[in-house]
Amino acid sequence: MVTIEEALNSIKSQETTSKVETKPLQEVLGLALSEDIVAPFDMPSFDNSAMDGYALCGLYLEYEIVGEVAAGDTKETALKDGEAVRIFTGAKVPASASAVMMQEKTKVQGNHLFLDEMPKAGQSIRKKGAELQKGQLVLQKGHVLNPSSLGLIGSLGLDIVKVISKPRIHMITTGNELVKPGQPKKEGQIYESNSFAIAGALEQFGFQCAQQLQVKDDFEETKKSIQKSMETCDVLIVSGGISVGDYDFVKQALEENGVQELFYKVFQKPGKPLYFGRKGNQFAFALPGNPASSLTCFFIYVLPLLQKWSGHTDLGLPWYRFPLRHDYENRFDRPSFLKARVTSDGAQILDGQGSSMIQSMALGNALAFVELGEKFKKGDLIKCKLIS
Repeated sequence: MVTIEEALNSIKSQETTSKVETKPLQEVLGLALSEDIVAPFDMPSFDNSAMDGYALCGLYLEYEIVGEVAAGDTKETALKDGEAVRIFTGAKVPASASAVMMQEKTKVQGNHLFLDEMPKAGQSIRKKGAELQKGQLVLQKGHVLNPSSLGLIGSLGLDIVKVISKPRIHMITTGNELVKPGQPKKEGQIYESNSFAIAGALEQFGFQCAQQLQVKDDFEETKKSIQKSMETCDVLIVSGGISVGDYDFVKQALEENGVQELFYKVFQKPGKPLYFGRKGNQFAFALPGNPASSLTCFFIYVLPLLQKWSGHTDLGLPWYRFPLRHDYENRFDRPSFLKARVTSDGAQILDGQGSSMIQSMALGNALAFVELGEKFKKGDLIKCKLIS
């Protein structure tokens, strides 16, 4: 059995063989850059107006209006001292302009412009290179592309990007007692839910489950299903069958398929019977079958591996500290991840902490972490990972 820290160190230290792809800009949201992006030119590439108004030559209260410059105009406009031109947001500012005055602080009579206040040198002019200079690092390798990133890259004139592809993920759920939702259920059976929860968690963080299988608690069937999945997947997630019962065949089936155990069992609650292994450039997780345990292990352990494979530099959900809304003492026999809800008032540990209870996780939005025997008073800060 390993500690939480040892398990995470094992996962984060794994070398991965991620694939680099060149994709159109509209297809790279959520992917990580495989190389740095540097500015190919100054940004802005010319002095331009920050607002609709008038470009002024000299600093006075009265000017003669001699023309207009619209956004996109490429002509050079020369201004003499005391002259002004109507200008629009984003338009190129004449080289001799001293400032731009917003139109709300002006009055026009014929071709004469009157200002409500004295302009200041350089006001409302976006200077060439003020945001980025040619050759400057814009985004580092490993940056995960968000909508703003796409806009930034597009503003640099780039329409294709080199990114790191995400892993191909397969999932297997095990259990004789499992029945697919929508089918009739007999006494002693339960509806299978972990595949929906894990697939949803994958999608929440930008990943997809390419294949899902459900197998009975049968060694040969489990072994063959793992073999079939590992023919094409990068990461295999198995739910259930990893404990020490007479019908828990997953660990043996993984190892007979050539998967090398990296750790088995973590000193924590819930999710103690967690397995992590590797076969060449493939990885396998075997998660506990109880729904809350399975999801907890996904958020804490599976996600960092998927992120590393995908080229992310920040691995795992970040920790935050929130004031606890009530007293709490960890009476469990292990360090624990607790289903919690965080609001503007702080964090609340929810009822229903059993590993089979998923309603409390559905109503919550965080996992709070408490060490073995740790005690909290109302208002104490507690560590949490936000899961939704």
